[in-house]
Amino acid sequence: MSSDDVSEEYEEEEKLPYLGEYEGDRNEEGERHGYGKAILPNGDKYEGQYEHGKRHGKGTYKFKNGARYIGEYQENKKHGQGTFFYADGSQYEGDWVNDERHGFGVYRYPNNDTYTGEWFAGQRHGQGTYLYAETGSKYVGTWVNGQQEGTGELIHLQHRYQGKFMGKNEEEEGEEEEAVKPPVPIWKAKKIAPLALYTPPLPEVPPQSDISPAQEEPQTSGVGEKVTTQPPADYSEADELDAEKKAKENLESLMMEELKQAGSTEEEERERNSQSSN
Repeated sequence: MSSDDVSEEYEEEEKLPYLGEYEGDRNEEGERHGYGKAILPNGDKYEGQYEHGKRHGKGTYKFKNGARYIGEYQENKKHGQGTFFYADGSQYEGDWVNDERHGFGVYRYPNNDTYTGEWFAGQRHGQGTYLYAETGSKYVGTWVNGQQEGTGELIHLQHRYQGKFMGKNEEEEGEEEEAVKPPVPIWKAKKIAPLALYTPPLPEVPPQSDISPAQEEPQTSGVGEKVTTQPPADYSEADELDAEKKAKENLESLMMEELKQAGSTEEEERERNSQSSN
């Protein structure tokens, strides 16, 4: 039970040795009624409206640990619109019902994360948006009993996930003075894209040896004699040599034929010259 609840359990002021201090209006029955200021026996302080001895209407309640509530009360319960500043630095601003966050509200966490949406019985419940301050990501979707559950969307700076989320068990939120732990989303993808199969690289072919077959070590036969390994005949090269040889022979034959023709022509010319001189 919180200090807020305990502080006003002292209803019959005459029967207790110390009931704190009160300064303000009272009704004919001597009850706190109207506007007043109170220092409660546990050290908390309240300033605001009373009705028949109970906090009722607008008021400010300050806890001795530094937390405070500014808002509406109904019969000692936070009820209506109100803002709670927690001792750890977090803050809730929104609707309250029967001392619990209930309706629509905004919760700012100590790490600057924020939740904006619906609440039910003190927990995130219904439609809401949770913004992660560190990454800039946010969850927009359905909440059930403080958990991300149902249809939702997790939006990042460069991409987003859409699908159905499954809740994760987490500790319930404590009393007003305790911190509320940020939720951790667990999402179940609606669509799954196929992955490309990995293709291993082809093995490299080792380079051929620079040593020619003729330079390899000679092998020995069974009786100790060296066996010389001869390279295979290159028939294509032999054919080219034969062709060159034939071409050379043909060329020499033509040259001899031309020389013979030239010699016979000169001899005929000399004979004609000798005959003409005679």
